[in-house]
Amino acid sequence: MERNKLTGLIAAPFTPMYPCGNINLSAIQGYADWLVKTGIAGVFICGTTGEGVSMTVEERCNVTREWVRASAGRLKVIVHVGTNCQADAMALAKNAQEEGADAIASMAPNFFKPSNVNDLVGWFEPVAAAAPELPFYYYNMPSMTGVYLPVEDFLVEGGKRIPTLAGVKFTHNNLMEMNQCISLEGGRFEVLHGYDEILICGLALGTKAAVGSTYNYAGVIYSRLMKCFEEGNLEMARELQKYSVEIVKVIIKYGGGIRGGKAIMKLIGIDCGECRLPITKFTDSEYAELKSDLDNIDFFEKCIK
Repeated sequence: MERNKLTGLIAAPFTPMYPCGNINLSAIQGYADWLVKTGIAGVFICGTTGEGVSMTVEERCNVTREWVRASAGRLKVIVHVGTNCQADAMALAKNAQEEGADAIASMAPNFFKPSNVNDLVGWFEPVAAAAPELPFYYYNMPSMTGVYLPVEDFLVEGGKRIPTLAGVKFTHNNLMEMNQCISLEGGRFEVLHGYDEILICGLALGTKAAVGSTYNYAGVIYSRLMKCFEEGNLEMARELQKYSVEIVKVIIKYGGGIRGGKAIMKLIGIDCGECRLPITKFTDSEYAELKSDLDNIDFFEKCIK
């Protein structure tokens, strides 16, 4: 398949929700405008950060439609279609192509898990085939799926059986395995870096694109990091990476990248609401404490203004 490879920062957006829990599609336009303003190249929607697995198929289709519309060609739209039901994943893939998305991705099923690479490729074959015009990316996130099958082997076998296989979203800290994937078959496959706090490591190995949740509100930091790396200013790139770790430490304190990150979006004026259960709601006192912690690292000065 002839295609342009992904480059730059790809944000993994939060899915905006009303207090009642319904999806707030009206918030996506302003959200897209913000990401464009901060130098983001694309969005990876309905993934982990977007709480896709906590949404219905209809909701995910509606979110896809709105992100494609709001992006208006300014952002690449990659739709995560993974579920534990293959038929639903196929329906989501088909919808993504019909709505005009740029690519699809899927994590492995995580309840009944594939026991070998052949079975994993077999699971993905009809999903990718449901959107034959779109590049397909394997979303490798073993910490969440529990599927630790060798990604290099998946790419080799998948490359034979999935015509649209473009590469992998590599959300794992096994940098040796990541390097093997980048080098495989002369760089045939794209490897999208998936750990924000070690982006500089992925750049050193040769990755050209990265997907992450903190790019939603700290895109300016990571854009500078990538620019410094490209220019050979490794000292500044390292300092910017160190600063990103300070941000990550704060969100970990408040329950991690989804819960803490969604709260940060509200503080910067893009209210994405609360998370769906079992992720608990933020309290007023937590918002105040979070703002104080962010002030202590000059977050609003460095990332927002």
